[in-house]
Amino acid sequence: MKKSFVSLWLLLVPVILSAQEFATGRVFHDANGNGRCDAGEAGVAGVGVSNGVAVTVTDAEGRYQLPVGNDTILFVIKPSGWAVPVSALNEPRFYYVHKPAGSPKLKYGGVAPTGPLPGAVDFALVPHAEPDGFTALIFGDPQPLNEREVDYFSRGIVAGVRGIQGVALGISLGDLVWDRLDLFQSYREVIGGIGIPWYNVIGNHDMDVDATADEVADETYEASFGPTNYAFNQGQAHFIVLDNILRPDPRGPGGEGFWGGFRPDQLDFVANDLKLVGRDKLIVLSMHIPLRYRAQNIFRDADRRRLFELLKDFPHVLVLSAHTHTMQHNFYGPADGWNGAEPLHEFDAGATCGDWHSGELDPAGLPPSLMRDGTPKGYSFLRVDGNRYVIDYQVAGQPADVQLSLFHPQVVARGRRTLAGIYANFFMGCTGNVVECRIDGGAWGPMKQVEEMDPTFVAHVYRWDTADHLLVGRRPSQPVFSPHLWRANIPIDLPAGEHQIEVRATDMFGRSFTRRSSYRLAEPTWPGPSPAPAALPR
Repeated sequence: MKKSFVSLWLLLVPVILSAQEFATGRVFHDANGNGRCDAGEAGVAGVGVSNGVAVTVTDAEGRYQLPVGNDTILFVIKPSGWAVPVSALNEPRFYYVHKPAGSPKLKYGGVAPTGPLPGAVDFALVPHAEPDGFTALIFGDPQPLNEREVDYFSRGIVAGVRGIQGVALGISLGDLVWDRLDLFQSYREVIGGIGIPWYNVIGNHDMDVDATADEVADETYEASFGPTNYAFNQGQAHFIVLDNILRPDPRGPGGEGFWGGFRPDQLDFVANDLKLVGRDKLIVLSMHIPLRYRAQNIFRDADRRRLFELLKDFPHVLVLSAHTHTMQHNFYGPADGWNGAEPLHEFDAGATCGDWHSGELDPAGLPPSLMRDGTPKGYSFLRVDGNRYVIDYQVAGQPADVQLSLFHPQVVARGRRTLAGIYANFFMGCTGNVVECRIDGGAWGPMKQVEEMDPTFVAHVYRWDTADHLLVGRRPSQPVFSPHLWRANIPIDLPAGEHQIEVRATDMFGRSFTRRSSYRLAEPTWPGPSPAPAALPR
């Protein structure tokens, strides 16, 4: 091994005293595409390889060496301009699982024994043109509870992107299933039909709930999807995927449930990985639980602060999360431990299952699955250009320009005061956005952002609670305050008749979207003569 390689390895890799073995191998140009390192196939130098904590880089011949224990997953950090092989289900094959004795006894089995470490663990790469501008497809929480809901996910979400062109890769941000880990295979088959390389994040409902320690709560997930902490490059972007669920909950007592956070070894991996990443890159962190959610103590503060400290010198960072079944943007600053030059943006991408596949089934047998904040179920497109990005939300089954929903009365008494108003739910909206309304093509006037429950979702819930017969489907859950809801008073002093409503909203990326509707003003009527006013008491 060359001296320069040894020196860099010692710089990047902490000593792991408990490791009994060292894995060796090559990262190679798989010229014939058979996945094996054949004679004459050249090594690829300068490529990152990791055991989940330590990170090294390959030497001039593409060789690496890393310590391994009895529960190690080795993986290559795909460089830009190269592709890794994919399975028949379009899953990137960038890792090797080393668990000689397999997983501990678990309900869903975990990983079968892998046996002794091979003499060489090699990773294949093939050249692949990757422009600096590309699009990634982002799914939040598919979360089926049974095969029927796998079908909802397939027909209601995946059917809209199956065979999609012009998209480089996809990512699911956790809760791939709903505690039924035997549904992993069905999920994989559905996702594989999209036809693009697909990466996955572990969610709290993807974990072995019978595991007694966080380090082994991902065993069944690993059997299907490989490592829960890994990284890869695409164009000028560096993606870091992290398991940010601590299960069992370390706060105790009893050790049940979970908490958002990281083990020290996971943050050590981030630190080692970032040593190989240029400051001009776009860092995209993909995880399940948001680093902050409303007033809840959802994430361990010390872990968030250490992560932010590792990232503070990178000026271009985006965090992707899901979990809440709502859509929102979080911005972090010094009060949160973020000391970068600009606020750190986290996009909570909502859920492809919406409000857990709830609502009255439509004629096609699919639930509307409106999210609890009033956002229709759907998915997002992350559009990267160098180290910049924009995010587009796509409502499932709707044209791309549907970015708002409106709620207002259909008919209002002319001249009579009303507490009813015009509500605009701007799905990708956040505090500071400009949302305006005008009537009949008149002057634009500002709408006021309000912290209320989305009335469309509330109406869905009340339909279930007031129906005189059982509806087909699942009752929606309780509504929550929407972080992207605006309101304006509804005009009552116009002539009787139909009036046109137009709402215009501008997002954080400077794009404007409109939505139109109408309401009717009618002269108030009474069923008979107006009653005489009652005499006032003396």
